[in-house]
Amino acid sequence: MAMLFIIACLEVLLAVIALAELGLKISLAALGAIALLYLWASTRDVGGNYTPLQRIEMPWLYDGIAEMARKAGLPMPRVYLLDDYIPTAFSFKNTIVLSLGLFEVLDPDEILAVAAHELGHIKSGDTKTFPILACGRYLMMGLTAVLIVLTRNAPMSMAALGLMGLYEVTRANFHKEREFRADETALRLLETPLSLKRALEELKYYEDLRAGIKHRALPSIEPTIERKQRTQIIETHPSYDERVLRILIEINRGNMLNHRME
Repeated sequence: MAMLFIIACLEVLLAVIALAELGLKISLAALGAIALLYLWASTRDVGGNYTPLQRIEMPWLYDGIAEMARKAGLPMPRVYLLDDYIPTAFSFKNTIVLSLGLFEVLDPDEILAVAAHELGHIKSGDTKTFPILACGRYLMMGLTAVLIVLTRNAPMSMAALGLMGLYEVTRANFHKEREFRADETALRLLETPLSLKRALEELKYYEDLRAGIKHRALPSIEPTIERKQRTQIIETHPSYDERVLRILIEINRGNMLNHRME
């Protein structure tokens, strides 16, 4: 996180050096616009085909999430069900969203494992930091475009592009590490840690099956089958196989520690 802040500051400094007072004004205006964008995004709530989860509908899910939140030292999150046949899950603020498609391909323990992963993001503060990093990305893109257009200076343009590329790579690595951390938190919250491994394997199988039908590769935990996708040059999510391997390592490490204590 600190490295990303430093890179963004270097981009602002580059704009000030290259464009002097104009660069300072543009940088301040860009920072103000990004701050307003973040504030607007942070005040938005769910809209569309989202239904709040009521305990009476699925007590096993409601109570399971409540118990895991208690273990994590978190208040009970808001839980919404998304009317979408594609299995997906995400979190923002203190809210977890689970699509109805998850209930078609996963069993109850595996759905709780997916919810535990999202609780891991909330516990680590990712629901606050991820939007900040996305806003920082817009800042980097905007200042890079300004430097290329206004300076028409090859070294300055290359430096700006280099900083933007460095930001993207660092952001992607940060996202991947936070995904691994959310999995590790989930393993500590779940009564059956291996259910997270099974959930990932089921989702991977589902995506591979659908990918074969659609002749296209799909992203990790949020497939967008039959939807237009933007090609990502730098992946921000680890693969299913990487996550499963890390989960097995963590579980074996925990088992070895328990044996030593005995």
